[in-house]
Amino acid sequence: MYIVESKGGAIVCMLLALLVLGTWPALITLLERRGRLPQHTYLDYTITNLLAAVIIALTFGQIGDSTVERPNFFTQLSQDNWSSVLFAMAGGVVLSLGNLSTQYAWAFVGLSVVEVISSSMTVVIGTTLNYFLDGKINKAEILFPGVGCFLVAVCLASAVHSSNAADYKAKLSSWPIDNETGKGTELSSASEEAVLKDRENGGGPIRKAKAGTATFLIELEKRRSIKVFGKSMFIGLTLTFFAGVCFSLFSPAFNLATNDQWHTLKQGVPKLVVYTAFFYFSVSCFVIALVLNISFLYHPALGVSKSSFKAYLKDWNGRGWAFLAGLLCGFGNGLQFMGGQAAGYAAADAVQALPLVSTFWGVVLFGEYRRSSRRTYILLFCMLFMFIAAVGILMASSGHRK
Repeated sequence: MYIVESKGGAIVCMLLALLVLGTWPALITLLERRGRLPQHTYLDYTITNLLAAVIIALTFGQIGDSTVERPNFFTQLSQDNWSSVLFAMAGGVVLSLGNLSTQYAWAFVGLSVVEVISSSMTVVIGTTLNYFLDGKINKAEILFPGVGCFLVAVCLASAVHSSNAADYKAKLSSWPIDNETGKGTELSSASEEAVLKDRENGGGPIRKAKAGTATFLIELEKRRSIKVFGKSMFIGLTLTFFAGVCFSLFSPAFNLATNDQWHTLKQGVPKLVVYTAFFYFSVSCFVIALVLNISFLYHPALGVSKSSFKAYLKDWNGRGWAFLAGLLCGFGNGLQFMGGQAAGYAAADAVQALPLVSTFWGVVLFGEYRRSSRRTYILLFCMLFMFIAAVGILMASSGHRK
């Protein structure tokens, strides 16, 4: 079995995890904006997310000889370690609920803001829990200033969201709009519905809308599977904060599964290795996602269109992207846990700076913050600066598990 033991190896794992964990949400958002039902996307995603855990277990978990203290993956499957297994599975449950919530929240408040708020909550709560669970192996004088940077980022993210929402409202207050000058005429109170109906009947400008314009926003609303016009942004923020709480708990639960700080294992039973724990973690994540999304096919939430399992099986539009998103998330979580086991799970929470990556994709792929106000740009820059500082500080706090 291969184990990451050096501090340098742990940091490499964290950086790779940061890259892939910041990329997969962009793929899910891309499919939603193209009109694919979130239930279909998430069912595809969860299949390959489990597949990634199986691949990791059968490779890294089986390399080399099995020892008493570090048994291989297959050896551990038959051992009496169910107390630790339950901790791992509990972590998978809360991660699945968090991922499901963010899939809907992205539509309401945007990829960048959702990732910033949920990730920052994960660090503020989860890192504190992991610091004490890990026996304080991370340097507190470095770690907690990094946590403070994430906390400031949460406040800045809320300000960015508020400012950007005001920008959107200003853009939608006029129609039709010139994509070059941004000038137009005022809409009636039922502007959004009237414009959408007009576009469906072939009316409005023929030119392709530029990112950030009113035309762009309305065309997006027409295509996407989760309709957000006329709905309160409070729904998106509520889902985001719920996801943040869920994400705060999955890493501490995994920590308990692999290190048995509460001494729930029987004497002589070895602790779960990372790969075995990650397998059980992913199985529970898969089961919860499968049950909830099959239910959502027939009883959709937040105004999403109703579907069926037969329709899901026939829907191959964007399936490859959904499969790729699941693989990226699965390997990203695995890398985070591998690095955390070596350098401390508190330091491994540096991967929660994934908004650095997701904001990049949000701007490049989806035109987020295009043609926004100067105030929004200043707040966005400050938010990203705090994340960069937080990543460096948290990684500098890395310790070494004995």
